[in-house]
Amino acid sequence: MAEVVHMIDSEVFLAFSTYATIVTLKMMLMSPLTSYFRLTRKAFANMEDTSLDMSKEDKKKLVRVDPDVERVRRCHQNDLENVIPFLVIGLLYALTGPQLSSALLHFRVFVVSRFCHCVAYLAPLPQPSRALCFVVGLLSTFSMSYRILTTALYL
Repeated sequence: MAEVVHMIDSEVFLAFSTYATIVTLKMMLMSPLTSYFRLTRKAFANMEDTSLDMSKEDKKKLVRVDPDVERVRRCHQNDLENVIPFLVIGLLYALTGPQLSSALLHFRVFVVSRFCHCVAYLAPLPQPSRALCFVVGLLSTFSMSYRILTTALYL
């Protein structure tokens, strides 16, 4: 138990906590951004989300798919598919006792890649900008995974 307490007090774990919080907050902010786009584009997912003082026919026109809303939703979905594995793998990586400089590099590269990916997705910037941001973050996560597997290989 003392080893776990020591690991949690380590600089690497504190760095992971910081960057995990940043990337989680960024992911969470995608929901209000989706709501903002739904409201400004008047493109709702459900009838009950539309205004109360409209006729049923007018409400039906507002329940539609908007390309801008869908772009934000896909960006959020991509965050969910990448941030959650980063949280799990990053935690396990931090517990393997890596050098602080190596851990900071992995965490920073991942977080910056997710912010750049978001900008590239929402702007929208031409490809391969978004793909490069995605791959850089993925490689950072794979690199941490490699460290975990080579440090505690119990296969």
